[in-house]
Amino acid sequence: MASHSYKKIAPVVITILLFIYYALYFFVIMAYIPGIAKLLFGIIPFLCGVGLIYVCVERIREIDGGEEDDLSKY
Repeated sequence: MASHSYKKIAPVVITILLFIYYALYFFVIMAYIPGIAKLLFGIIPFLCGVGLIYVCVERIREIDGGEEDDLSKY
């Protein structure tokens, strides 16, 4: 279990960085775009952030399950 912990670092770091990017984009959109366009342009980064967290959790489960390489599925 401990031998796989270093393999979890990259997915978590990338997820955090991209989530920060999407959050900043979301707040910029909410601050500067008026009206219904806020909803249309604001929902996209929100959904991307949620999807990013889901994919990161799935990847960590794969690493914990011993599947270190996604290529084995293909």
